[in-house]
Amino acid sequence: MGSGPLGARVAALCDEVGPRLGVSLQGQVFGVRRRLDEPLRVAIAGRLKAGKSTLVNALIGRRVAPTEVGECTRVVTQFRYGTTDRVDVVRRDGSRTSLPLDEAGMIPSRLGVARAEIAFVDVTLTSDHLRDLTVVDTPGLGSTNTSVSDGASRFLHGDAVAPYDDDIDADSVGAVSGAEAIVYVFTQAVRDDDVEALEAFRSVSARLASNPINSLGLFNKVDKLVGGPDDPWPVAGPLADGQAAVLRRVVSDVVPVVGLLAETTEAGRLTAADCEALRTLAGLPATERMILLASVDLFTRRDCVVPRAQRERLLRLLDLYGVGFALARFAAAPRLASGDLVRALFQASGFPRLRHTLDQAFRWRTDAIKAGWALSALERIASHAAVPADRELLRDAIERVLQQPEYHRLRLLEVAQLVGTGVVELPEPMEQELSRLALATDPQWILSLPGAGPRELAEAALAAATRWRVYAVAGAGPAQSRVALVAHRGFYLLAQQIRAGAPPEPAPPTVGYGYGGQVR
Repeated sequence: MGSGPLGARVAALCDEVGPRLGVSLQGQVFGVRRRLDEPLRVAIAGRLKAGKSTLVNALIGRRVAPTEVGECTRVVTQFRYGTTDRVDVVRRDGSRTSLPLDEAGMIPSRLGVARAEIAFVDVTLTSDHLRDLTVVDTPGLGSTNTSVSDGASRFLHGDAVAPYDDDIDADSVGAVSGAEAIVYVFTQAVRDDDVEALEAFRSVSARLASNPINSLGLFNKVDKLVGGPDDPWPVAGPLADGQAAVLRRVVSDVVPVVGLLAETTEAGRLTAADCEALRTLAGLPATERMILLASVDLFTRRDCVVPRAQRERLLRLLDLYGVGFALARFAAAPRLASGDLVRALFQASGFPRLRHTLDQAFRWRTDAIKAGWALSALERIASHAAVPADRELLRDAIERVLQQPEYHRLRLLEVAQLVGTGVVELPEPMEQELSRLALATDPQWILSLPGAGPRELAEAALAAATRWRVYAVAGAGPAQSRVALVAHRGFYLLAQQIRAGAPPEPAPPTVGYGYGGQVR
């Protein structure tokens, strides 16, 4: 996936300035240039046993990442698109050892390289899901192994050095601070240390892109909220909404999912034989089905027409909630096709909403996220330049880009981050208006005037610009004034866009606040 218009302009900056810099800086600038042409990199973070690898498999559409804690779950693993399936164990010195996938098509349980020597595992797969998305599976937080290699640090976040909370696994810190978007996975209710972990991640990677605009909370294993086959969604939905309110300053949204069902359906693990076994179970008397679904022990050990080994497999694939859901479907429609059952299970997993949210919250803003990340990375390179001429050359080029009107969106995203994360406080209506301006391009949605014509929209945009200007000079503190002046110019440019007749883009859902990079 190539760069969008903002990213393309930053790429041109790199092409223009890179060859004129010293040799040591050229490599760093061209590294930024390469990242602009890569798919959006999303890190999956969370604590041990939160179900991260299961969700990684669902995102990839194949069961490749091991879900049991072992050697290969304690290292950063990158999954990206390739023309062949391949596993490379990358050492700290940059050398690689290639391994085949095991008989089950998964990463081998033994990597054949001492853990202390491993920088990361690089997996390329022929999965269409990875064409526009690179997924980084991080070690679980709270791991006893807190060493991170120099090689992994360079790969994931260049030469940046950032402080992090002692409770945060260093490998996870490195991967998250190098990603352009973060999915934080938790189970049951959000704990205080989950909030602390998210706050720590944000502080670690703030200058590289971590904030609510591209951070998503994933409430996994919601089927465990209720007993056995009972429907968890009446509980999970409101609970996720409440947690989204609690985490509003650190994530754009909280999406509840049943990760096991998502993996099973997206990775195509449910076979025709599995569906026929479920159909047979659904044909049993209702009382017998109820007894079987009362507990795991009863489901696997009670005498039944379906062999015990098959029932144990069904539990591994679906757990009691998924089995109960499937039996109810077959009981209601005995001739239901296997494909229709799989699609119904996929819907029951909650994963379609996650896919939609990723598309809307992350991919929709990929260009702005990547451009913001690249500009902040270039600014960091400039600040570490040993030769003053190189430093000024880079900074002058960055400033020229930021003077262009279309790049005001980056400043809008920056100040929206400050407001969304609580650094700068605004009255709630103004905070919401700023969020719409920063996160959308549809004038009707930004101005809350559905169906309005160009003239009415232009007048409303100018009125908003005036309102923010008045607020900036009368009644606002210094930080609020800076935010207000950025919003003022944003609404003024919006009015110009409307008058010029620029076609609006579709508005995304309201999913958060923030900006992916820190630019001046």
